[in-house]
Amino acid sequence: MITQRALEPTPIQVSEEVLEDLNVRLTRTRPPWDEGNEDWGYGVPASYLRELAGYWRDGYDWRKAEAAINAYEHYQVSVAGVPVHFLRKPGRGPRPIPLILTHGWPWTFWHWSKVIDPLADPGAFGGDPADAFDVIVPSLPGFGFPGPLTGFPDVNFWKVADLWHTLMTETLGYEKYAAGGCDIGGIVSSQLGHKYADELYGIHIGSGLPLDFFTGPRAWDFARNRPLTDDQPAEVRARTMELDRRSASHLAVHLLDGATLAHGLSDSPAGLLAWLLERWNAWSDNGGDLESVFTRDDLLTHATIYWVNNSIATSMCYYANANRYPWTPAHDRTPVVQAPVGLTFVAYENPPGIHTTEERVRAFTTGPQAEWFNHVNVNAHEHGGHFIPWENPDAWVGDLRRTFRGRRP
Repeated sequence: MITQRALEPTPIQVSEEVLEDLNVRLTRTRPPWDEGNEDWGYGVPASYLRELAGYWRDGYDWRKAEAAINAYEHYQVSVAGVPVHFLRKPGRGPRPIPLILTHGWPWTFWHWSKVIDPLADPGAFGGDPADAFDVIVPSLPGFGFPGPLTGFPDVNFWKVADLWHTLMTETLGYEKYAAGGCDIGGIVSSQLGHKYADELYGIHIGSGLPLDFFTGPRAWDFARNRPLTDDQPAEVRARTMELDRRSASHLAVHLLDGATLAHGLSDSPAGLLAWLLERWNAWSDNGGDLESVFTRDDLLTHATIYWVNNSIATSMCYYANANRYPWTPAHDRTPVVQAPVGLTFVAYENPPGIHTTEERVRAFTTGPQAEWFNHVNVNAHEHGGHFIPWENPDAWVGDLRRTFRGRRP
């Protein structure tokens, strides 16, 4: 059921003034010294960033991207006083159910663009129309549209879950809905499945982070305070260090010092692009070729969404605020996430000592993380990295459909 109150579509429209200012700043970029960094060993190479920033200024067409984005319905609403942007694609099938998809960092809502149509209209993609969803894709407040987030300095994942529940049940009038997400969006969805289980058909997430992941005095330690020891196999030590290299600086800075970094990233589009690029490169399964996963236009569309909304500072606050305002359970029942849960894993993110997709599923279902979830559908795939719905959309769509089969009214 959906409310009778009509919502007025609000297409995305970035002003020419903002785009002109971006071009001026890109023209005045001052690159750093960066000798001996062709292999990304010190971070994003100045040579690659200079080339990409030059294309951002002289070749990239935001208006073309904006038109593709506006092929979908967009809305801007106030939810509990917080401005919220969301994209909506109505489902085409005999009984579509509402599905809210939440992105993470450094994602934008547009990272879901490859799965929106197949989920809403499966029949047009060789699927069963009975699997259709009414797809709702919001921007995390402070990550992009409708603009800078003010008046919500303590924003974090579990507070957004409350906003999303209000959006779905009061603003949009759904009596029951489904949720999906990755990264921050995964724990937002898990919180929905914890606190509002009776009003959800279920959730589907990438990764199975426990809801208390950011709680504690050393939440920035990706290894969760596990030391490297001499008796560990060399392979396990190497994999642990590899995973630390991917995420240690990211978690430490965002949890401890995000506002300091944001001064530079909000002032320099090249600096912002570099910070985003490092994560897109390190976290995607790209085989050493970032542009095999994200075209240059893709990279710059996501970067432009961050830039034109001056949203990098608020996006980083989510990490510090998840620690500063720690998650507390809404009930003491087990499993903690009582709604049915489906999970999609990828080999690129395998923990140390895990080599195959079968081992990945088994490690989760027999390990301590599984105890958090009422898991009903656990899958792992060889291809894809942290941005699963973008990198391996067919796997994500297939897994999510299976999670909700037999759970519709």
